[in-house]
Amino acid sequence: MRFIKRVINALALPVVFLAVSGYFVWHAMHGERGLIAREQRIAEIAAARAELARAEAERDAIERRVTGLRGDRLDRDQLDERARALLNMAGRDEIVVPFPADRRLY
Repeated sequence: MRFIKRVINALALPVVFLAVSGYFVWHAMHGERGLIAREQRIAEIAAARAELARAEAERDAIERRVTGLRGDRLDRDQLDERARALLNMAGRDEIVVPFPADRRLY
């Protein structure tokens, strides 16, 4: 009986230490701020940066188009194009080529 108590007393502290260490190691890998979650956050950041670059490119394209429609530097061709698109009209000598609604020209 003494031998069993001695073995249990000798093993209790290392077992508790290993259990606590295992708990922290598991959370370091799988926890909310663990290594796996870090890789997921890095992937999300990369996707968000790509979306930001796409949105900025779209914004720049729209800004260039708007700049052509300002009163001080009016681009007559662009104004004519926008007026025809908004009014859904075409000239007599023009050819209209239909395209699917999901495929934008610009």
